[in-house]
Amino acid sequence: MNNTEMTIKVDEILQEFGREKAQLINIMQAIQKEYRYLPEESLKYISEKMEISEAKIYGVATFYENFSLNPKGKYVIKICDGTACHVRKSIPILEALRKQLVLTEKKKTTDDKMFTLETVSCLGACGLAPVITINDKVYPKVTPDFVVEIINNIKVEEAQNADK
Repeated sequence: MNNTEMTIKVDEILQEFGREKAQLINIMQAIQKEYRYLPEESLKYISEKMEISEAKIYGVATFYENFSLNPKGKYVIKICDGTACHVRKSIPILEALRKQLVLTEKKKTTDDKMFTLETVSCLGACGLAPVITINDKVYPKVTPDFVVEIINNIKVEEAQNADK
């Protein structure tokens, strides 16, 4: 992404929502939807255009868990490690995903930017534990083998789409 493309896109977002300070979160959500994270250049740009300090914008970006300052993969996998999921063995599922995707606790996104793996405290689906979501699609009562199968299916589907 070059700065010209980014400024054009952010200008479109600003035009859609307006430049009122009350729209800051909506604007940031739209930027993140476009880029799958909040690029530093975009935050500096909206700071100038909306006349809000960069510190305030970064404060909002770091306060809300859904905002990311780092690039995320096309597929964001969230694994619940809340009490219900933890006692139903979410850790072996997390380990299987990390092994399959060659990720660690510190490295959360694959090199090809296809997958991002995040642990969350609760997905609000305790009766379905252990549970993961992939781009907000819920996968209930998963096992280590099943999550590996899901990942492999996504990879096959992506390869087929790339061939088209």
